[in-house]
Amino acid sequence: MHLYAERRQHLLSKMQHGIAIIPAAPEVTRNADTQYDYRHDSNLYYLTGFNEPEAVLVLTAGEQPSSILFCREKNPEREIWDGFRHGPEMAREKFGFDACHAIAQLDAKLGELLANQPVLFYPVGASRDWDTRLLALRESVKARSRSGIRAPGEIRDVRELVNEMRIFKDRHEQEVMRRAAAISAQAHHRAMRFTRPGQFEYQVEAELLHEFCRHGARHPAYTSIVAGGANACTLHYVGNNARLNDGDLLLIDAGCELGGYASDITRTFPINGRYSPAQKDAYEIVLAAQQAAIAAAAPGMSWNAPHEAALRTLAQGFIDLKLCRGTAESVLEDESYKQFYMHRTSHWLGMDVHDVGEYKTGTQWRALQPGMTLTIEPGCYIRPGDHVPRELWNIGIRIEDDILITASGNEVLSGTAPKTVSEIEEIMRHD
Repeated sequence: MHLYAERRQHLLSKMQHGIAIIPAAPEVTRNADTQYDYRHDSNLYYLTGFNEPEAVLVLTAGEQPSSILFCREKNPEREIWDGFRHGPEMAREKFGFDACHAIAQLDAKLGELLANQPVLFYPVGASRDWDTRLLALRESVKARSRSGIRAPGEIRDVRELVNEMRIFKDRHEQEVMRRAAAISAQAHHRAMRFTRPGQFEYQVEAELLHEFCRHGARHPAYTSIVAGGANACTLHYVGNNARLNDGDLLLIDAGCELGGYASDITRTFPINGRYSPAQKDAYEIVLAAQQAAIAAAAPGMSWNAPHEAALRTLAQGFIDLKLCRGTAESVLEDESYKQFYMHRTSHWLGMDVHDVGEYKTGTQWRALQPGMTLTIEPGCYIRPGDHVPRELWNIGIRIEDDILITASGNEVLSGTAPKTVSEIEEIMRHD
């Protein structure tokens, strides 16, 4: 667990002084007395490796830095019903904390720990309950001022520090994300081999989930999008309940979560195994846009460089398809391309599928650096319209891969997921 201890030390050094309080995610009731599968708070897990609910990490910086965990006590009766709990003693030994206490002692201990700390760091605004709780504790410390005890005079959002740490993936994180992407790539391959006209979107979704689970990735990183035909023109379609029609395309945006890290892959392929000429023309334009964007994802390049590269290719492609009129420059200037491509090309990827981290430094797009991970996902979404060629109606295409910036360029973590026309059609041959 030295990896997590090193992260805590890094955060303590960035804090310089003060106290940080990082709570676990709450459990959420699904219905009656059942709950949704518990998913840890990403920041707490990043700093501790501890994934039980009802936990709080407290870090105190300064001359004598400390790392303290509050967690549930051992409870043999509850463990019969709900499963294993580490308890404070075992958690301290296993995860390398300076001290561990029962969660029931949190408020009393925080009253002591907050005293004479100049700065309070916590996820400001993330939870109204925690805002209220910590501000009340701060006021209780203020009430002891006649005894010479000072309350924190400054409050800062701890996420500003942690997010900047998380944007750079270390070797362990890179390997987990590489494995998550490989599993997801296999799931997309499986979906292509399975798909036939007449099936339902949810049947294809089941194939994805099966492949995730059989490789140890129990959960998708987000709700899978399995969108046939016109459904692919809805960016966040998750109904996944329509029948798949011969002659339509199927857009699948799906990735697993493994070891707390997300993958995020999109592929678009013909339900009957063969692209029509119009589908192929549109697909090749999006693929070319993605290839241009990936080529622009390199250390020293602007965060926005992949998006700009994709836009240039798409603008000319939309003119070639007779979707837009004018020159590529005019299409980019008047933004007429946005009728068919309305989202950005990338987002950070990591513990959260839309991971944390700033995209700009001041007013400038930040430069890409080794260890950063992002998606590259251009697309086109062609709804029926008076000036839209009929053979392109209801074509929705997106092609998305997971990219690691390296010292020499980039690594496509999801590169084993088939995406050329010839590869896809060969896989889908139903002999």
